[in-house]
Amino acid sequence: MKIDGVFSGGGVKAYAFLGALQGINAWNHSFERVTGSSAGAILAALIAADYSIEEMEANFQKLNTAKLLDPPKWTTLIPFSKWLNLYFQLGLYKGDRLEKWIYKLLAAKSIYTFGELKPGYLRVVVSDISLGKLVVIPDDLERIYGINPDYFPVAKAVRMSSGFPYFFMPKKLPGKSNKKSLIVDGGLLSNFPLWIFKNENNRNARPVLGIKLSGSPENEKPREIRNALDMFHGLFSTMMHAHDARYVSKSDQNNIIFIPVEHVDTTDFKLNRDTKEILIQIGHNRAEAFLKHWPK
Repeated sequence: MKIDGVFSGGGVKAYAFLGALQGINAWNHSFERVTGSSAGAILAALIAADYSIEEMEANFQKLNTAKLLDPPKWTTLIPFSKWLNLYFQLGLYKGDRLEKWIYKLLAAKSIYTFGELKPGYLRVVVSDISLGKLVVIPDDLERIYGINPDYFPVAKAVRMSSGFPYFFMPKKLPGKSNKKSLIVDGGLLSNFPLWIFKNENNRNARPVLGIKLSGSPENEKPREIRNALDMFHGLFSTMMHAHDARYVSKSDQNNIIFIPVEHVDTTDFKLNRDTKEILIQIGHNRAEAFLKHWPK
């Protein structure tokens, strides 16, 4: 069956998506359109580039996630200088290695810009903190920035969507004025863009399957706030999930595969092989159990 797919953010937890895709493939569902925020944008882009689940898994398994972290060289030489870098550059890591990795994967399938994809096949969600806007790429590029979407690099869009605030440095995007916009993680404003395929009548053209790297909103546990750092994480997490949790609670949850992976931290880039396998297995098990009764 042809379906549209929506992938949530979740950082390194994205390995669980691989298991879910195994299950989806086993049930002979194929994606007609895909979208995602942050880590979900990476998976959506690879699907749009016609990667098979076997190819994706092979590339993810051989990836050393720790090598994606690229602090400026001077911060590795001077103690505590990374905090100065955080203040002035707004992030600990440049994110160039992440973008190069995505670029190489897409280039292997001869995909460089949105003009080389089927129209409407891929949508990437980013957050413009300069304009205070949620931006969907490629749809909003011409209207907001005066940029021709056909020539916009897919890898750049995905890297911008994956720019976890304070962790990766924001990317800059030129607009219609002289000032450039700072672009960060799409999950900041919509971590699970289940709404994106709705038409003007608030309907979907075909079944939409969402894959969300968290438990059902009804089973969310209260967060313990013990200090200022806990409060920061609590504020940021609430900001990321409040909009989507409100929407999901009112939408048809029968169309969402919830994958509870709270035991892995979003930015734990030192994942070992065993943890990767566990995440993949959890995703596979959840998808298999869900798809036995979907669509209802």
